[in-house]
Amino acid sequence: MERSVRAGARPHVARRDLTQLPKAHLHLHFTGSMRHSTLVELALRHRVQLPDSLVSQWPPALRATDERGWFRFQRLYDLARSVLQTPEDLRRLLRETAEDEAAEGSGWLEIQVDPSGYAHRFGGLTTTVELVLDAAREAELASGVGIGVVIAANRTRHPLDARTLARLAARYAGRGVVGFGLSNDERRGRPYEFEHAFRIARRAGLLSTPHGGELQGPESVRPCIDLLGADRIGHGVRAVEDPRLVERIASRGITLEVCPASNVSLGVADSAGEVPVRGLFEAGVPIALGADDPLLFGSRLAAQYELVRSEHGFSDAELAELARGSIRGSAAPPGVRKQLLEGVDDWLAAAAPRPAVGV
Repeated sequence: MERSVRAGARPHVARRDLTQLPKAHLHLHFTGSMRHSTLVELALRHRVQLPDSLVSQWPPALRATDERGWFRFQRLYDLARSVLQTPEDLRRLLRETAEDEAAEGSGWLEIQVDPSGYAHRFGGLTTTVELVLDAAREAELASGVGIGVVIAANRTRHPLDARTLARLAARYAGRGVVGFGLSNDERRGRPYEFEHAFRIARRAGLLSTPHGGELQGPESVRPCIDLLGADRIGHGVRAVEDPRLVERIASRGITLEVCPASNVSLGVADSAGEVPVRGLFEAGVPIALGADDPLLFGSRLAAQYELVRSEHGFSDAELAELARGSIRGSAAPPGVRKQLLEGVDDWLAAAAPRPAVGV
């Protein structure tokens, strides 16, 4: 059996290719999944003026621990979204995202979208959701990566808007929509205001996947569990500030969607080594690593596993368990789940490559 290596140790051992490790990607935002090259190309095509931070100085320097920093982050995200102006743009985004996921070793993707941000351009909420679902089916066929859609409400908007989105998500449950989320600045929009919306979604059999425990501490995680019935929590890393809460998350099997590069970019942690992956893992919390918004943070899924390997000393056996956690916490159909879990076992059973001579 492979031995766990703590952060700080750097033994000279052979390491398996993390892009070959089958995994599920459960925390990826729609616009944020776009390739940087596609952003620049579409901006030129549609005559959208992008700031230097999204072109020559990409990836942008970000920080979101204060409201001004969050506003800048959100402004850059909104500018990026503005280049998606035609149905083909959306289809291209999903096709390329699925291709990138396949290259990262992801066999199942749950992509999160707030259709309100696109509805004015694509004929309303319903037609936008149908366009996204149709594009997802096309991307699945082209890439071999299974795709589920998580419809997310914006916590900075009125709770009635969230109820509208929850009803829309419920209408498409079983037809490509697999979950209902709550995103944007968690310092705004208190969870109890969205309890009704999540009740609608859960009644339809959708996973509850609100964000929490990123910009605020345990006080933003508890209501995700108590009021919103969270099956997974986007980020959730600051739950470590309350050991009893961590025990509760572990005992309930609630998956935390941990995004190391994102946490560092937004100032939640000063370094990848300070993202509490090791502590959560050893406490028995199910973890699904995620890239969040590669367009703004500059790295995709396999890089998150590499960060955990290099900064927290995770062995290949532990990385395989993280991959299993992502698969088990997903809404992937049983056949897909079984295939991916068997693939993880095969990855771990295969002999690791020999270290290079002199290393």
